[in-house]
Amino acid sequence: MAFEELKESISEAEASAKSYIDSSTEFYKLKAFKLLMKGVTGFAQAAFIGIAVVLSLLFLSVAAGFWIGAELENTALGFLCVGGFYILLGILVFVFRRSLVKPLMARFSELYFEEI
Repeated sequence: MAFEELKESISEAEASAKSYIDSSTEFYKLKAFKLLMKGVTGFAQAAFIGIAVVLSLLFLSVAAGFWIGAELENTALGFLCVGGFYILLGILVFVFRRSLVKPLMARFSELYFEEI
């Protein structure tokens, strides 16, 4: 009789362990799907906004180049001024690049470690 009870307890423990493993697997699949979808939708939004911003910036830069060129009576100088502005902006971003990393890391770690 003790052997039958032990055998039954082992069977129940095995069934419980299998159920736990199955539910854990499903949980991690859902968590991975959620993270993947957040990444895909975030990338799509960033790509769309990025393309819109780049196109807007392109047209505004060309317009500014022509406007400054008209004011200086030399179109080439207008475009050189706009180019110089972008070089200055690039230098500023390069100088302050380390202070830009911390906010980005904080934001991405929030997204990654968020609970379901």
